[in-house]
Amino acid sequence: QVQLVESGGGLVQVGGSLRLACAASGTISRLGLMGWYRQAPGKQRELVAVLAANTLTTYADSVKGRFTISRDNANNTVYLQMNSLKSEDTAVYYCAYKGIGVQYYWGQGTQVTVSS
Repeated sequence: QVQLVESGGGLVQVGGSLRLACAASGTISRLGLMGWYRQAPGKQRELVAVLAANTLTTYADSVKGRFTISRDNANNTVYLQMNSLKSEDTAVYYCAYKGIGVQYYWGQGTQVTVSS
C-alpha cells in the first residue's frame, strides 16, 4: 500500500509563491511517477507537473516557467514550487504516485487559493 500526505497549501495573493510537499510511504519505486494534479470548482482534474523515472518531467502549458517539480528520493517526498501565482491557479492540488503497475495512488488534496 502507498500513502500520500500533502502539505503547504494556503491563501496567497496574486504574484506570490507557495511550496507544496507530498510525503509518500509504503512501497515506493524511484522509477515510478510522482507528481501533482489539480481540480478547480466545476472543472475536471488536470495534470500540473509530474516526474517520471526520476528524470522525465512534464508540465502543463499553463504553469511552465512558473512551477517547478522536484523529488527527494531519500525521503520519498515530491515538491511543487509555485511562483508568480495567478487567480486561475486556485484549486485543490492532489499528489499522485504510480509505480510499475497501472494503479494510481492519490493524496487527500490541499487547497490553494490565489486572491487578487
